[in-house]
Amino acid sequence: MPRYTVHVRGEWLAVPCLTGANTVRWLGKEAVRRYMKNKPDNGGFASVEEVKFCVQRCKSFGLLDLDDTLDNTLEDNEFVEVVIEGDVMSSDFIASKLEGVDLYPLLSIYIYLDGNSLTPEDLVNLGKGLYKIKLTPEAEAKVRQSREVIERIVKEQTVVYGITTGFGKFARTVIPTSKLKYNVVIAGVGKPLIPERSRMLLALRINVLAKGYSGISLETLQQVIEAFNASCLPYIPEKGTVGASGDLAPLSHLALGFIGEGKMWSPKSGWADAKYVLQAHGLKPITLKPKEGLALINGTQMISSLGCEAVERASAIARQSDIVAALTLEVLKGTTRAFDTESHRFCDRVQDAYTLRCCPQVHGVANDTIAFVKDIITTEINSATDNPMVFAERGEIISGGNFHGEYPAKALDYLAIGVHELAAISERRIERLCNPSLSELPAFLVTEGGLNSGFMIAHCTAAALVSENKALCHPSSVDSLSTSAATEDHVSMGGWAARKALKVIEHVEQVLAIELLAACQGIEFLRPLRTTTPLEKVYDLVRSGVRPWLKDRFMAPDIEAAHRLLVEQKVWEVAEPYIEKYRLEHIPESRPVSPTAFSLDSLRMNKCVGTDHSDQNEL
Repeated sequence: MPRYTVHVRGEWLAVPCLTGANTVRWLGKEAVRRYMKNKPDNGGFASVEEVKFCVQRCKSFGLLDLDDTLDNTLEDNEFVEVVIEGDVMSSDFIASKLEGVDLYPLLSIYIYLDGNSLTPEDLVNLGKGLYKIKLTPEAEAKVRQSREVIERIVKEQTVVYGITTGFGKFARTVIPTSKLKYNVVIAGVGKPLIPERSRMLLALRINVLAKGYSGISLETLQQVIEAFNASCLPYIPEKGTVGASGDLAPLSHLALGFIGEGKMWSPKSGWADAKYVLQAHGLKPITLKPKEGLALINGTQMISSLGCEAVERASAIARQSDIVAALTLEVLKGTTRAFDTESHRFCDRVQDAYTLRCCPQVHGVANDTIAFVKDIITTEINSATDNPMVFAERGEIISGGNFHGEYPAKALDYLAIGVHELAAISERRIERLCNPSLSELPAFLVTEGGLNSGFMIAHCTAAALVSENKALCHPSSVDSLSTSAATEDHVSMGGWAARKALKVIEHVEQVLAIELLAACQGIEFLRPLRTTTPLEKVYDLVRSGVRPWLKDRFMAPDIEAAHRLLVEQKVWEVAEPYIEKYRLEHIPESRPVSPTAFSLDSLRMNKCVGTDHSDQNEL
């Protein structure tokens, strides 16, 4: 007998069907009837017949024809949603789908986790669904050994924190063996993490458990891996962690889904009750054994997984900021000689403004900051962050403080401060491009100024983002509030450090997207002169998606298009071969050189553009 899982006004209903000859309309009515039956006021309806609705798939959100038969339309156990007319206009409407989600294909390429060798890049790719997970044989052996220690403690009824006692303030409360189970206390708030970030969080927790210091059984860990590989992702609110003892609130939500409680998301189902999502993928809820609940929820994986995304995105925008700056340098007729021993040649200007000639210093320290933070985050994601920790080779359980998120919290605060400066200096370059007294170009890079405003408001947007970043750069890790009845009396606030670092980086990307558009627009006023080959390639890339600005138009889509080019690293992809060629031809291995100065110099090919007029075909 086929069965369908139907979402109606926030409720999930299992609807069995005797025959596939029934129509989609029948399924919708039956779901509404069951919904009304569960409500004291019949859900506000007098009868099923008066309810007008449409039915859509949860997977692809495609609308279904109400007259089609179920056997020709849906698969057995498929997830659908009944949208009642008028509900979508109500503030109480709860959709099954996740806003803005991208469904990545789940490939059959595996990455083997051992708890020691995961990189931030690996984790981001796991978040994108590019890999599934397997454990190495060595990791499986370590997990078994640590579980044996836990089983011995339970059998001997030894008093050990977190295994035969409560945790936090209740560490001294001994729990009889007959009552050893996991009572989940869930208290996170806010929007759920998007699937990519939930996958990163889950993959990172698996990596830590694979180290063999947590005491989880191999059976339970394999169940978690199976859920990851099926992309069954629990509802994890983004707020609620103070970053010590670990990220308890978000990781508790993670564990909740695996025991079949709360909400869960998968590409097949959208949001649904966790037990239905697991069942739809042939999986069973986990029955937790002693210590396993604590093993799933104690660690810094929320901070560190978001930190990995922050580091990778920061690296991408930092190297592309050099390319964008080089393009602006061309348009403003600056010189690369400031990056060597001389100043302007063939012109009467002595030197450029700081926003041009100090790029190596400002961009350079951002690169060094990213490298420093990446080193800390890489160590953190391959560290055991549980408490207590199981040392199987010694047969010991030790309570420590590895769960404290101070290291990644401080590092991510530093990352936000360092990367923000890329936007701060970019916004000043945008000002120079838009200001005719500084650029010798039309005001705001548009003809018929006054009738057209050009990049005037785009510059305002950049200024607003930079100003907002200044507030976001205040370190969250300087704050601490005592929790758990003063047992956990110093915390890292690392969750907020990670989330605001990502927001700062997003703003940096958007500001540089505006500068990229402005610099390309500036080139329009200098034609028929041409810049260097790599920068012409960048110009062509931008123009493949954004037209020149001839008169005012809706600019938000242009900014978003340029932003996507930077996020997807398309700007780097077209320029990088030329940068590498220049490095091989011009930079001796023994010569120390600023990466930013090198990038700018290679893109400009050592020309004082715009000031050497010996070749009128070049800028």
